[in-house]
Amino acid sequence: MVTTRTPLIAGNWKMNLDHLQAIAFVQKLAWSLKDAKHDFESVEAAVFPPFTDLRSVQTLLDADKLVLALGAQDLSAQDSGAYTGEISGRFLSKLDVRYVLVGHSERRTLHAEDDGVVATKVAAAHRSGLVPVICVGETAADLEQHGPSAVPVAQLRAALAEVPASAEIVVAYEPVWAIGSGQAATAEQAGQVCSALRTALADVAGSDAAAATRILYGGSVKSSNIASFMREPDVDGALVGGASLDVDEFASIVRFQAHVGV
Repeated sequence: MVTTRTPLIAGNWKMNLDHLQAIAFVQKLAWSLKDAKHDFESVEAAVFPPFTDLRSVQTLLDADKLVLALGAQDLSAQDSGAYTGEISGRFLSKLDVRYVLVGHSERRTLHAEDDGVVATKVAAAHRSGLVPVICVGETAADLEQHGPSAVPVAQLRAALAEVPASAEIVVAYEPVWAIGSGQAATAEQAGQVCSALRTALADVAGSDAAAATRILYGGSVKSSNIASFMREPDVDGALVGGASLDVDEFASIVRFQAHVGV
C-alpha cells in the first residue's frame, strides 16, 4: 500500500511579532492564500507564534474559519505545578494548538536542553494530545566528526524513548550550520539525512509509522529553493524561520506546487 503524506509548511516566528502584529499577519496570509485558491488539503500550512500571541491567533482562526494550523514554539516537560514561567501542554491544547516544537537547536544551545529533556517534552506533548515537531540536526563540528546523519538519527532515537510507537509525530531536520546562515543544505544532502531518519523511524516504530510520518527540512528555506527540497522523496515539507515573517514569501513557499512542477 502506498502511503500519501500531506506536505506541511510550518512557519516558526521565533521571538517576533506581538499579538496585534500577529493578527494582521495571519489575516493577510489567509487572504493571500485564499485569493490564490490554495488547496489546504494538498499542502497544510501552520504558524508558530510566540506564546503571548496564541490566544489572539486562535480566536481569529476560529472566528473567521481560517484553515491555518496553529503551533507553539515550546512546552514544559511538566503538566502543572510550581514551575514559574513554564507553559503546560494542557494549556496549549485548550487553545486548539495542534503542533509544538520540541528540541529546536536554539533551545538545545541557549537553554541547555539535552536529549533527555527533549524526550520528556515529547512525552508531555503526547500526553496533552499535541503533535510534537521533533527538531534534530548537526553542527558544523558534528558534521565533520560524525558525518551527515549520525547526530540527527541519534537525537531522534533518544526523543522517542518515552512515547509509544503509535504516537503521532513530525520530524524536522535542521542542520544547525544552515539555520539563519543563508546557506541551505543542498536538496541531495537534505534528502539523504531525511532518508536515514525514516529508516531509524522504521526501526523504532515500525515501517507503517515510518511511512506515515512527515519529515520536514529547515534551514534557510526560501521560495526559490523549496521546490528542490520537495522533489526529494523523504522530504515532506519545511520548517521555515526568517522567511515565515514575510507574508508574500511565506505564502509563496506554501504554494510551491502551484508555481513549480513537482
